[in-house]
Amino acid sequence: MESGLPPKTEDVKKVVLWFKLEAIMKKSKFTEEQIVRILQEAASGQKTQAQLCRDHGVSANTYYIWKRKFAGMETDDVKKLRELERENSQLKRLLAEKEMENDAMRALFRKNGLALPNGARERSF
Repeated sequence: MESGLPPKTEDVKKVVLWFKLEAIMKKSKFTEEQIVRILQEAASGQKTQAQLCRDHGVSANTYYIWKRKFAGMETDDVKKLRELERENSQLKRLLAEKEMENDAMRALFRKNGLALPNGARERSF
């Protein structure tokens, strides 16, 4: 499953699985602040990228992933990024819950033979 937005709410099992996977993703042995300091050390030019990777016990691939995500950041920026990511995940969770409620209401309306309001009708493209 791709990270990012949860799957469509038609399959509740997939949504639940998505949230469980997001919660148990592997944690790095380095904090974001440590990663930023390592990248700043690399930017200073005192050591080569290969030496830094050896010294800190990371692969070149990991270094480039870190560089793509944290390049040019300071430790304060990382704290702000972490807070925004936390807020974003909460908002995604709320959105998924609301979509599930809306789908349940639509199914209930269909089951009872009630018409949906014009703005809430499903569009067929």
